[in-house]
Amino acid sequence: MLRIQGSKKFPLHILEHRNIFTLQILAKVLNLRKVHLTQIINMNEPFAEGNIYHIFNRGCNRENIFFKEENYIFLLKKVNQTVSKYGVTVLAYCLMPNHYHFLLRQETDRPLSDWIKQLFNGYVQAVNKQFARSGTLFQGRAKHVLVDKSEYFIHLARYIHLNPVEAGLVKSPGAWSFSNYLEWVEERNGSLVNHTFIKSYFKNPDEYRQFVQDYQNEKIQTELKVYLLD
Repeated sequence: MLRIQGSKKFPLHILEHRNIFTLQILAKVLNLRKVHLTQIINMNEPFAEGNIYHIFNRGCNRENIFFKEENYIFLLKKVNQTVSKYGVTVLAYCLMPNHYHFLLRQETDRPLSDWIKQLFNGYVQAVNKQFARSGTLFQGRAKHVLVDKSEYFIHLARYIHLNPVEAGLVKSPGAWSFSNYLEWVEERNGSLVNHTFIKSYFKNPDEYRQFVQDYQNEKIQTELKVYLLD
């Protein structure tokens, strides 16, 4: 059993106890607010067709996973080349120096884990070869959270796009090249985006720009803690 101060006991088998990183995230979440058991088990549930997931991971010991601009570009090219084959729709993404975020929809019965495994195994091999290194690059396997409330989709997209701003890397999300914020606001003609999804929430790019600017004043941040990487 796992006891978090101010919360109930939870069986370790539902918390994927072999993954310390997952437990650290959940512990922080539970210290901040009460989270129902039904919310907790959204972490690393089996993948299913039609569902939307937040996929994330960070570098081992929080070290960088991208070392040069060409590393970001290499991974994005691999994403672009493989999403159709694996039945993946990219809704939002952001690649950061030491971690990444993807908001994805699984379009077929083929689990997203197949795509994630081939994508990042190939990336690690390429980076290891480029820098004559060996061993792991990431802090365990990728984490995924089922986003089971449609009203959270756009809030997660905004959170993802604001990562480089929150990290102090840029002053505005549009200044960071390695996310699809610019596609969301139609300032770049990239292919890793789903405009039908975006237009179901925002009539025009200016509405999303304003939505992003309003982030800090939204109470939804507290409710989103269970879905986020800290």
